[in-house]
Amino acid sequence: MAQPKTEKIRQQELRQPDAFQKVGADARDWLMQRQKFLAIGAGVLVLGAVGVAIGSEVSKRGEAQASMQLGQALTVLDRPVTGVDPADPTSTEPPFPTVEARDQQVVTTLATFRKDHDGTRAATTAALPQAKAEFRLGKYDDALASLGVFLKGVPENDALRASALEGQGYAYEAKGDYAQAIASFEQMEKADTGEYLAGMGQYHKARMLILQGKKDEAAQVLSKIPTDHPNSAAARQATERMAVLASQGVKVPTPAPPPAATTDAG
Repeated sequence: MAQPKTEKIRQQELRQPDAFQKVGADARDWLMQRQKFLAIGAGVLVLGAVGVAIGSEVSKRGEAQASMQLGQALTVLDRPVTGVDPADPTSTEPPFPTVEARDQQVVTTLATFRKDHDGTRAATTAALPQAKAEFRLGKYDDALASLGVFLKGVPENDALRASALEGQGYAYEAKGDYAQAIASFEQMEKADTGEYLAGMGQYHKARMLILQGKKDEAAQVLSKIPTDHPNSAAARQATERMAVLASQGVKVPTPAPPPAATTDAG
């Protein structure tokens, strides 16, 4: 479910103070340059336009501040757990006694953040790590609700959308709702998964089919992964899973070889 590299990148982006300072400075300069217009008033139409522009600038500043504060809120994920993570001598916070305690703090911190910054992109982003913590705590319905907020609020090409759909599938699987899990994993396969999750939607779908006793159908799905996503983690796992199915007497199709690379003859 986790996508640590992408989330680290997202956290680093959220913690860049220079960008936020520039947005704030630009907004202040904009307001100072138009102070005369605000003071004398230039008619209802002009004031209306200025009001819209000011609202836009305030909105941008609010988004920037919320993003920066989200970066700060996510630092709870960096606090070590006693006996699990190496101690951090530079940390000003004590380590968590258990992984569960850290997840509970993540949920509390991010739920408060989302309430305080409702309507911002940062609040939408915060729903994803909150959902993952809720899932680890066994709160599957809460995780599905948080994931629903994230998926509804981000664009179709968001880099973390595939990870959220994978998490949604896991939550449905944990609830025993394999049909809904398959629907999520099929959406995951259609999303821009990037190299890290390439083919995993198909692989998870096959797992659900196996759990439903549909091993022949699962074998058909698995056999396509090495061709569709050669040299991927999903392809390796699919190959291993097909070997297990074959040992159980399931007729497993031979994967088609990947298409040969073409070269220009010039």
